[in-house]
Amino acid sequence: MNTVRALVSEASFVGVVNTVKDNNPGMELGLAERIVSEGLKFVAACSRFPGDGLAPSRVVDEGWHGLILHTKVYADLCERLGGDFVHHFPGWDPMNYDPSVLERSRDRIRQCGYNIDEELWGPPVGAGAPLVTVAANCQHSTECAIKPMPTPQDPRE
Repeated sequence: MNTVRALVSEASFVGVVNTVKDNNPGMELGLAERIVSEGLKFVAACSRFPGDGLAPSRVVDEGWHGLILHTKVYADLCERLGGDFVHHFPGWDPMNYDPSVLERSRDRIRQCGYNIDEELWGPPVGAGAPLVTVAANCQHSTECAIKPMPTPQDPRE
């Protein structure tokens, strides 16, 4: 299996982990590291499988948010993964939950060669018992699934 932490420098990984911890007071370091690792895996899958309508769990979304806040790290990551910038389209209904989208996302992550931290891919609060409640308050579904944006075309062409 691939080591996801190799996608960014150690200093960058630590910085993103600290952002996740700062956004979630009291969160243990190990849990923040797991969340960021799953966020990295998710971005890798979105980049490799554009158009597949992937979405993270609410907990994994927290790791993705941490990555996005580190704009240079995130832009470099997207470029390293293939050049397409993976944009974030938040779903604002926190109870929106589509298990089939999450299963498809996990399958694509496995196809990238990564193991899944299953505990972090559970339902949102209210739809079951998540491992942890996080600051991220968007829940993605097929309507707002993540797809890398195509390179803009000059309308004069």
